[in-house]
Amino acid sequence: MEEMKYELTILMPCLNEEANLAHSIQAAKRFLDTNSVSGEVLIVDNGSTDDSVSIAKQEGARVVTETQRGYGNALRKGIQSAYGAYIIMGDCDTTYDFEHLMPYLEQLRNGYALVMGNRFAGGIEKGAMPFSHRYLGVPVLSWLGRIRYNVPIKDFHCGLRGFHRDTALGLNFRTTGMEFATEIIALFAKSGATITEVPTTLSVSQKPRQPHLKAIRDGLRHLRYMILGN
Repeated sequence: MEEMKYELTILMPCLNEEANLAHSIQAAKRFLDTNSVSGEVLIVDNGSTDDSVSIAKQEGARVVTETQRGYGNALRKGIQSAYGAYIIMGDCDTTYDFEHLMPYLEQLRNGYALVMGNRFAGGIEKGAMPFSHRYLGVPVLSWLGRIRYNVPIKDFHCGLRGFHRDTALGLNFRTTGMEFATEIIALFAKSGATITEVPTTLSVSQKPRQPHLKAIRDGLRHLRYMILGN
């Protein structure tokens, strides 16, 4: 087992997030400081053309670069680059609350290898999730995922989740895009690792921007992975 520098890496993939990035990093650092957690904030820049990289460095985050575009590519790079024994990953658009990560960390400390967030249990702010995602896309794909992988996960697409880095490094991640969110669950489940879920809130971005998610395209990529993947 590799000797780690920190207990926790808070990992954020980033593509042109200058509007919200500073707030997200500040919230994550407040969590570490307030709870006396040994940790780091790691930003994986995925080809930003705005000021995201300079902002991340100004806020004291560590920055690594992944030149191959894609959510999965960025997160795989982050997992490989993390200095924490545990990783909690989340989007840096202020939709997730990085100041209240203790339920995740507690479950990781308790031995769970993968800790998923459940936005339906924690609360979804009005306007934070499109109607079609909230009542059709996410519930249907999560239902299919529970059957496919035999795991009690109600929210397969929650972007806030934590896991043991060593376990993740031992899995053969291959996907490059948004379907990586499903692949994580699939491979942890296939490995026999322990998985649990904690309530998580979802908020509207403080400074909304054009979402990277393409609902139909990415939904089909998740479905294709469940049918043809692991």
